[in-house]
This record gives sequence, C-alpha cells and structure tokens, in this order.
Amino acid sequence: MPQHQWWRTMTNSMIILVGFILLGGLLFFEKKEDLKGLLPTKTALSVLFVLCAAVQPHPEPSYFLWIFAGLVLCLVGDVLLALPQEKAFLFGLIAFLAGHLCYVAAFVHLAKPNWLTLIGAAVTIAVSAGIYRWLRPHLGSMHLPVVFYIIVISGMLCGAWSVLGMEHLATGGRALVFAGALIFYLSDIFVARDRFLKTTFVNRLVGLPLYYGGQFMIAFSVGFILPQ
Repeated sequence: MPQHQWWRTMTNSMIILVGFILLGGLLFFEKKEDLKGLLPTKTALSVLFVLCAAVQPHPEPSYFLWIFAGLVLCLVGDVLLALPQEKAFLFGLIAFLAGHLCYVAAFVHLAKPNWLTLIGAAVTIAVSAGIYRWLRPHLGSMHLPVVFYIIVISGMLCGAWSVLGMEHLATGGRALVFAGALIFYLSDIFVARDRFLKTTFVNRLVGLPLYYGGQFMIAFSVGFILPQ
C-alpha cells in the first residue's frame, strides 16, 4: 500500500475510533442529564466531523467547500440545541437550515436530475407530509420554522437521491452521500419527537447515533466522490 494511502487509512480509522468514544460519552451524559459534561463532549464530537472533511482529499473542490460550510453550520446548531433556552433552539434550527441548504448546493453541484430524483422525491414528499401531520398538533409557535425545516431537509434528501443516480461517479462516494443524508433525515424525526411529543432518553439513544453517523458519512464523502 502506498504511504499516502496508509496514512489516509490510519487517519480515518483514528477518526472513527475517537468518534465512537465521544459518542459513548455523549450518550452517558445525556442519560445523566449532565449539561456540564454534555456540552463539551457534543462540541468535540461535532468538531471531529468538521475535521474529518478537512483531512480528506478534495477531488471535487466546490463540493468540498459546500459540504465543509454545511458541517460548520451544523456544528453551531449542535451547540445551540444542547442549550435549554427556547431561543437557543430556534437559532440552532436556523443554523441547521443553513447547513442543509449548503448540502443541497453541494448535491446540486454534483448531480443533474435523473430517474432516481423523481422516485426519491415522490417517496420523500410522502414521508415528510406524514411527519408534518404527525407533528402539527404539537408545534405551537414553532409551526412555521418547523414547516420550513421539513421542506429544506426534504430538499436535501432529494438532492442525495439525485447523486445516487449519477452512475459516472464512484459507487462508494454516492453511497456515502445517500446513506448519510438518509440517516440524518431519520435522526431529525427523533429530535422532533423529543422536542414536541415526548422527551425521553430513547429519542437520543437512537437519534444521536443516526445523526452523527450521517454527518460523518457526508464528511467522508468529500474524499470518495470520484469519477468511475
């Protein structure tokens, strides 16, 4: 194995190992409802997915820049959502909205509409409409921000469907984009359930691994988006 590939493998393996350790710590502090431990651990784990993207090769520089900007905005959102204040939640939602828009821009840069775009859009819109109907009675003053958020994250997932259908790109890179976007989308269901329906550790136990798994897949994708 060439030396640069060896270093890349070792670096990525270390990122994954440290990520698992921090995720375990985050779940521990979530279970204990220990904000003093939770906030720095969550921040460190989110900084790690930003660093993960930064140390990958960047065969598509524009794609990398949009993804990197999105990851940084999600890092800001993570810190804000860890705070208990209502305003912090709203600003965190705005940061995530901006992050998703960066992901949409990255995916549009890579992919043109194709047959998977239409299928994916139909499925995504149907699921998102069902989620909205489920949440609607519980949203109160957050109704409009949440509706806008659902629209934007649905657009992000539709963009990932488009990338998946671009057969001239390497299969591994497309798979990372799509899987990352999909499980990020799913993780937000648990965030919404925890915030608007029933606050329970189970939401975080399931939602946080999905969220961070999705973010790390998207971060790793910048190094694997290559022509076939």
